[in-house]
Amino acid sequence: MLDFQEFFNACSGLWKTERIYHYMQNGEIERSYTEFQVNPLTDDEKDKLLMPNENLKVDRTSNLIFPGFSIAFDTVSETGERVSMSLKALFIPDTAVSLSNAPKLPLPVAAEVTEDAIQGFYLRDEGYSEGGAIAGRFTYQPTRQTLEMTTHYKRSVAVDQMRFLSPDTRLRTIVTYQRPEAGQVPTVTTLIGFGVERKS
Repeated sequence: MLDFQEFFNACSGLWKTERIYHYMQNGEIERSYTEFQVNPLTDDEKDKLLMPNENLKVDRTSNLIFPGFSIAFDTVSETGERVSMSLKALFIPDTAVSLSNAPKLPLPVAAEVTEDAIQGFYLRDEGYSEGGAIAGRFTYQPTRQTLEMTTHYKRSVAVDQMRFLSPDTRLRTIVTYQRPEAGQVPTVTTLIGFGVERKS
């Protein structure tokens, strides 16, 4: 069983994956191949992610762990379309947050977790489906070795899950919902994606 820090240590390296995406509203299916390099964040990179976020007051003096990583990836779809992107992500457990002005948004059923989960905020300098810095919520379930990231974009809500099956193999699932009216739980699924990721 991987603890919180061990999970992020295990994420470092070069990963390769083939994914299948199901577009629920029109029935289309798309396949893609991705290679991505994951490296741990330096302290300076962590500070830069924390600085622009005025909604969180984080206690940096404690011995709590603030894991994070930088990701650079190249994706090629089955139609030959190529997308490259890089981003940095920092994970801040709720126990390190002394003040939060971030709104508490309803989570879809797919994002429900067990009682042993570590929960907190997930900061990125770039979003996947919408550009610019963005904050979301994360949970880590040690007994399942599963990290789940939930992001409320302007038009959608994404639940992205990584689960280690062995030291060099992860199962990845992505469920995207249409963003509902304020205060409502997301229920309309627009995209389901999954794949097996292997470390080289």
